[in-house]
Amino acid sequence: MEINDFAVRRAVGSDAADVAEVWLRSFTAALPSVRRAHTDDEVLSWFREVVVPDQETWVATVADSVVAMMVLDGEDLGQLYLDPVWQGQGIGGRLVDLAKQRRPAGLTLWTFQVNESARRFYERHGFVAGECTDGHRNEEREPDVRYVWRPGEAGRVHR
Repeated sequence: MEINDFAVRRAVGSDAADVAEVWLRSFTAALPSVRRAHTDDEVLSWFREVVVPDQETWVATVADSVVAMMVLDGEDLGQLYLDPVWQGQGIGGRLVDLAKQRRPAGLTLWTFQVNESARRFYERHGFVAGECTDGHRNEEREPDVRYVWRPGEAGRVHR
């Protein structure tokens, strides 16, 4: 699909189901080998009861349909997921730019080591891989990597 125009705005309560659906579709497409720690219903409940009402949640929409979501929690870019059919259209980059504007002192995030496309995406946007783990601290028990973005520090490894 080709995008002509999309909007970015703060999520509202009525977006929770659409945000969860984007998360589920993206996770399934990007991480087929990763065991999900929660059922679809648990994911929906989490977005409806915790994420959208209590965290800084943003959505990108095309023709009023949610096609991407991002969650900022302190300096953590906690979630960034795009509906797979909308990847490669500049939406993810726009959300990362917004995150950098909202957190000008810097950002951190975690992604799974097997998610090569996400890792390339974050590295293109100035994030630097630092800590790698065996996954013992995440619910999926999947090896992950912590990325850091600090303005003016592109290319520096953080530990």
